[in-house]
Amino acid sequence: MQVTSSVREPLVTNGKTYKDVTNDVSRQVEGKPSVAWLLGLAVSVGALILGSLALAATLWEGIGMWGLNKTVGWAWDITNFVWWVGIGHAGTLISAVLLLFRQKWRTSINRAAEAMTIFAVICAALFPLIHMGRPWIGAIWALPLPNTYGSLWVNFNSPLLWDVFAISTYFSVSLVFWYIGLIPDFATIRDRASGIRKIIYGALSFGWDGAAKTWMRYESVSLILAGLATPLVLSVHTIVSFDFATSVIPGWHTTIFPPYFVAGAIFSGFAMVLTLMIVTRKVFKLEDYITIGHIELMNIVIIITGSIVGIAYITEFFIAWYSGVEAEQYAFVNRMFGPYWWAYWSMMTCNVISPQLFWFKKIRTSIAATFILSLVVNIGMWFERFVIIVTSLHRDFLPSSWVMFYPTLTDVGVYLFTFGLFFTCFLLFAKFFPVINMAEVKAVLKSSSEKVNK
Repeated sequence: MQVTSSVREPLVTNGKTYKDVTNDVSRQVEGKPSVAWLLGLAVSVGALILGSLALAATLWEGIGMWGLNKTVGWAWDITNFVWWVGIGHAGTLISAVLLLFRQKWRTSINRAAEAMTIFAVICAALFPLIHMGRPWIGAIWALPLPNTYGSLWVNFNSPLLWDVFAISTYFSVSLVFWYIGLIPDFATIRDRASGIRKIIYGALSFGWDGAAKTWMRYESVSLILAGLATPLVLSVHTIVSFDFATSVIPGWHTTIFPPYFVAGAIFSGFAMVLTLMIVTRKVFKLEDYITIGHIELMNIVIIITGSIVGIAYITEFFIAWYSGVEAEQYAFVNRMFGPYWWAYWSMMTCNVISPQLFWFKKIRTSIAATFILSLVVNIGMWFERFVIIVTSLHRDFLPSSWVMFYPTLTDVGVYLFTFGLFFTCFLLFAKFFPVINMAEVKAVLKSSSEKVNK
């Protein structure tokens, strides 16, 4: 009996040539901005300006403008911090881990995912800074710097300090990784440009000459950075989870948090990549490079990580029951049936049930369904962080201190500010930087396209 393997769908469709790749990707950098891009930028800048009012009020009046109280000392601020850090995970996973595993399908989406990582980490870092109350005075004390106060040092045993090191390292490596990948494409645009644009992109390309030795060094540096970034994919959200797992608060004190948080971060990160790339491919007419095949593969990752998150939810309940600790058991019952039951069941619906729809090929290859479900997943992941933080704090060991948390307009406004900042940065990146890695797409074009001509 003869068995013939099915031929994989091409990663680049419609028989694109090397010249086509250059023209199609450079077109959005060199041409005038489209109406859709201008509309998106206007909305983003509007959200940024509106949110900046709430940010200014917080800095001027203090964090008493938020809905925090004596019992619930962390709420929307840390919920948003963990949510944004999670979103920033997919970029490094796509760029570093998939590069080491030689996954060619990463080439069309890695650049935008890396940019998303950088902007998301900037948004995340904003919340701990604001939570200091007076960051212009207190931020410096998060760093282990010599000072004139004798042996006044940071608490190296605190997971909050580990966050500073982990996130700053993650941001630095991701930024370098992202920029190194941009250099060959900046050189391509430099060679096509004239006037002031040629000067700007010439400076950004660092004198790239395309020589064989230059390419060899580029690929060596990429592999080294991928090796450095890969452990960061696992370590960053593991350390963020230690903010909760090392405490004694019921609902937090559990060893399952590190793998649970990492899986959830990849889950939400891929969902945000899908949201952005579906819009990007349409606005910039890149359907031949970001194909249904790319979207289907990312949906498969969402199925896997969503299932891991679902198992983690069930495991949490088992651990609480098996512990025999009444306060721990009550924390989880309170999540399901307490005053924040709506947040818990929203989380379960969005994170556990909705990703299972991707088992159906018709749904995971549908652009509209994928876009809607990617939004649903990120809504669910926000609720997950809210449930973990607020429902664990608002009813602790002492019933007399039980209290409800209600967000204020300032809470919502600061969150809106980060959305405006994120999408403004991403839209500017998508217009003035090549949104697809031309060099890497060309490198896999011969083996991944329907036909290739010079």
